[in-house]
Amino acid sequence: MEAKAPARIALWKQSSLAPERDHGSCDDLAGENEDGDLDEIEPGVKLMYLTNEGDLDGIKELLDSGTDVNFRDIDDRTALHVAACQGSSDVVKALLENGAQVNPQDRWGSTPLADAIHYNNHDIIKLLEKHGAKHSGTFQIASWRGIKVAVKTFWEGFADEDKVKAFRDELDLLQKIRHPNVVQFLGAVTQSSPMMIVTEYLPKGDLREFLKIRGALKPVTALRFAMDIARGMNYLHENKPEAIIHQDLEPSNILRDDSRHLKVADFGVSKLLKAANRIKEDKPLTFHDTSRRYMAPELFRNEDYDTKVDVFSFALILQEMIEGFQPFYVKPENEVPKLFAAKERPPFRASAKVYAHGLKELIEECWSEKPADRPTFKQIIPRLEAIYNSFSHKRRWKVRPLKCFQNLDWKKDMSNLGSRSRSSRSTGSI
Repeated sequence: MEAKAPARIALWKQSSLAPERDHGSCDDLAGENEDGDLDEIEPGVKLMYLTNEGDLDGIKELLDSGTDVNFRDIDDRTALHVAACQGSSDVVKALLENGAQVNPQDRWGSTPLADAIHYNNHDIIKLLEKHGAKHSGTFQIASWRGIKVAVKTFWEGFADEDKVKAFRDELDLLQKIRHPNVVQFLGAVTQSSPMMIVTEYLPKGDLREFLKIRGALKPVTALRFAMDIARGMNYLHENKPEAIIHQDLEPSNILRDDSRHLKVADFGVSKLLKAANRIKEDKPLTFHDTSRRYMAPELFRNEDYDTKVDVFSFALILQEMIEGFQPFYVKPENEVPKLFAAKERPPFRASAKVYAHGLKELIEECWSEKPADRPTFKQIIPRLEAIYNSFSHKRRWKVRPLKCFQNLDWKKDMSNLGSRSRSSRSTGSI
């Protein structure tokens, strides 16, 4: 019997980035169940339908029975996407309280927050922001002077004058940056709304997607990637007269180029740090300002901070490349910063030989509780190079005997070879 394709809900309101769709031509849940009997429908699809209908009691019953709150339909949309479009605060709150991921992207790149903004559901926007939704904008591919570029669009109406000025000031600097391990900024639109950033286009995607496919990497690969990240970050931190703090360093903000190298990207929340100073936020950071799963504890506690917040995030990324799992992957994202603040760190599960040559010790230093105890990227790079060379040297000199030579009489063979060589020289043969 042929398996049935996942249902697609005939939503009242579709994804903010989706093209117009002829709902009558697609398989939809309502059309398949005109008698209203949903008992035979997959629980995840049923959750999407009840969310679309705003049936709070039905949603709670499903979630209490163990239905996955992060179920995705054929378009990679979740119940939270649907609720953000529909504008029901109670439904959104129930989904979030039951562990709904705040920033999932559907097949078109839209998040629940983007959908809420598109449909002007202001109560939902505030609720999602409170739970860590990120104003990350949307990426599109465009052509500029005959080449493909990435254009990041920022939503209208959500930036005050101070933020717009800071955005423009930062771009003046970022457009001057030139480094092989930093994504190249090409230009920006700042005089009209929406604002846009134009960068080079890297079709290989980001490190997050790569790790989803590959899982744990071999030490030499992880170290090669780590050196790329460290070199890009060192360039930013050593910028004069002001260091550039990324503040949102995580795998989805690290892109892969055609030569299998990595480039640091997305400076949406980066800060400029004057030499010998530390930054203190005027107000506590909201969680949409940075990724919580890679957030340094001093950021979470709203303390003074400097470039070492990026070193902390780097340690977590390096360990993730070795382990194949995000930091505290079994925990909800909003709980992770609390663990870091309580001095907990992700466990080392891989074998000791994977963390040989000082790799484990380097990671532990980089995520030290005290920022002053964390090394700079200028110090990290030579240590990574030494560890990489140690692993590479071990691989290079690992000799496996060939079966065809195992039973040879080497003394006799070498003696015969010497005799033939002398004979050749005496006769002038080659």
